[in-house]
Amino acid sequence: MAQIVGKLAVIGQGLIGSSITRAVVERGIAREIAVTDASDKVRRRVRELGLGEARVIETASETVANADLVVICVPVGQIAEVARQVVPAMKPGAVLSDVGSVKASVVDAIVPHLPEHIALVPAHPLAGTELSGPEAGLPSLFINRWCILTPPEGTDASAIAKATKFWEALGSKAEIMTPQHHDYVLSITSHLPHVAAYSIFHTALRFERETNSDVVKFSAGGFRDFTRIASSNPAMWRDIFLGNKDQVLEILRRFQGDLEAFAEAIANEDGDRLVELLSTSRLTRRKVIEKEHISLQPKPDSMKSDRVLARPYSSDF
Repeated sequence: MAQIVGKLAVIGQGLIGSSITRAVVERGIAREIAVTDASDKVRRRVRELGLGEARVIETASETVANADLVVICVPVGQIAEVARQVVPAMKPGAVLSDVGSVKASVVDAIVPHLPEHIALVPAHPLAGTELSGPEAGLPSLFINRWCILTPPEGTDASAIAKATKFWEALGSKAEIMTPQHHDYVLSITSHLPHVAAYSIFHTALRFERETNSDVVKFSAGGFRDFTRIASSNPAMWRDIFLGNKDQVLEILRRFQGDLEAFAEAIANEDGDRLVELLSTSRLTRRKVIEKEHISLQPKPDSMKSDRVLARPYSSDF
């Protein structure tokens, strides 16, 4: 594959950061790649893993020196601070990006500190697993997955094009949204499901304690599949929920109303209403989500790794 960027800098080598590193090395997307992580242990582990020609650097400022594209792959609560640290070390004309699951608050925190010669093109790859750390990285993680780009108003078109080409080279389908619209969309498709998964597990555990009986160990496929994302990093999701507070609260209120509609139909033994509620959800899933899921499945020849894969879900950060 043709090189998309000269030097790429990746800050953070968790699931997403190490997946970017692996994919870039495997596909030859960058002439040079430098990576770092705030954790000494993670940096040592990345060196041990030997991710191709990726150079592991001690500090973020050194990592971004002379980079054409800088991708910050740290939890949402740390993105703005890392950006403020590295921007002074970035060269004129470079593009700054991230992979976070919240956009508006992060953009608002970064833009006031951004010099005119640096372009900000935030990104959110809708890809991830419940695993974490540099060992969890997969070069195929982004193949046929959406990546939402949220450049602030007035961002240079060439910078947006560079970021778009980069994510497409990783195998993603790029879509551009405003930061605000992104946060509304993700509050429904990602943040609400995580709140629900954590809540269902809390309910089950509380029921176990109150009844002094086993519950979770008898969970069937539906419970296990849905609550699998409750094993995600708690600190990361704390930052996401608080960073997108207004949208998450609005969606939770809507969700509570829908739960009450189900509860009312069940309490009233209103079978027709239940069928109506269930049918609407079923038809919508079949028309949109299942069709999209089938079309986005990676082709066998694009899956080069022979590792046992964790099951993917919408997003990591």
